[in-house]
Amino acid sequence: MARYHGPKARVNRRLKAQVYEDSGARRATDRRANPPGMHTRPRRPSNYGLALAEKQKIKHYYGLGERQLRRYFGDVSHKKGNTGELLLMMCEGRFDNVLRRAGVAKTRPQARQGITHGHFYINGVKVTKPSYQMSPGDVITVRNKEKIQHLYQFTSQDASAEPVEWVTFDPETLRATVQGLPGPSDISLPVDVNIVIEFMSR
Repeated sequence: MARYHGPKARVNRRLKAQVYEDSGARRATDRRANPPGMHTRPRRPSNYGLALAEKQKIKHYYGLGERQLRRYFGDVSHKKGNTGELLLMMCEGRFDNVLRRAGVAKTRPQARQGITHGHFYINGVKVTKPSYQMSPGDVITVRNKEKIQHLYQFTSQDASAEPVEWVTFDPETLRATVQGLPGPSDISLPVDVNIVIEFMSR
């Protein structure tokens, strides 16, 4: 799932949500809400189908594989609080998601690519794991190389930030700071996470 390279507009249409944000997928979905070809009367999905679709939303949106999502579920299922909210907040705290939220990258796949190529530092240390969990007080900086600095200056101007109170970004210094932890109100993905938790608890 983290390496999905297929037609992104098809996934958006099937899941009825903008889980992929690149301009091509957005335009294709805006142009045609239904898949091309003959249109038959849609079948009413089963409860299993609905739960599976909601789980797929989370996996595609955050770029998670099945094992990774299961591991996150295992981590939060033993904690106090709403398991669904805790699961999504754990996804929000990922390094690649924070870069997208701050507006450093246009999309989460672009953020993941930059991380794995060693373009970013956390508190002065190069981190190449997109799944790294950010903590309050962490500072993200861009590698001090002219080409890379120019790339993210251009990208950050073009990217539409998803403003949240817990992350701040200075476009002049290309410095993002994690001010706190994400809360339930910071989750923009339209997903029924309670169905997902029931599905994964079986």
